[in-house]
Amino acid sequence: MRKIVLASTSTLFGQEYLAYLKPVMQQLFAGISDIVFIPYARPGGISHDDYTARAAEAFATIGIGVKGLHTFEDPAVALLHAKGFFTGGGNTFLLVKQLHELGLMEALNAEVEKGKPYLGASAGSNIGGVNMQTTNDMPIVYPPSFQTMGLVPFNLNPHYLDPLPGLQHMGETRETRIKEFHTQSTIPVVGLREGGWIEVNGTEITLRGEPGARIFKAGHAPYELESGGNLAIL
Repeated sequence: MRKIVLASTSTLFGQEYLAYLKPVMQQLFAGISDIVFIPYARPGGISHDDYTARAAEAFATIGIGVKGLHTFEDPAVALLHAKGFFTGGGNTFLLVKQLHELGLMEALNAEVEKGKPYLGASAGSNIGGVNMQTTNDMPIVYPPSFQTMGLVPFNLNPHYLDPLPGLQHMGETRETRIKEFHTQSTIPVVGLREGGWIEVNGTEITLRGEPGARIFKAGHAPYELESGGNLAIL
């Protein structure tokens, strides 16, 4: 049975890295002693080693060891033998480029579809969607393909922000950008606010966390979905 968590962010304001997700992580990775971390998104340009160390420190608090995928001689074999996965946030273009160029996007998808638990945050959640074309990130590199794993039948917009009442100018809002996407595609989009995550158990796909999500479907007005809502019907 598929066991997946796609979180909007790794860190909430004023909290430690992954702190708000630790109960979710304990449940998702129950009975697992170690996982493989995919550090390719490199937030702020940090090294793969430093990023892996950050993830390892957080997972150590729940008794789980972490090894960075970049440290394996054959990363495809590492995915095959891994017990679970965490892909961190950063730049989605960089993450997707690396996964495609190493031939790992389909390999990772295959292992997650077998039932190995997968946690994504931000960019790591974007690759759970149909494609990465609703990311907020700058295109600092050019991936061979925008296609991602398709673990859920929609795209994500992590860190989704609502317009601020009374503010005269916010540039193009997230809603504006997603409506632009829907002039070119009919893929639904989940605007995932900070503190929210998507939980996949088998064929069930459920919104979790305190904030609701903003749902966008081509040709329809956006609407709100409360925590606990069913996302499998999109």
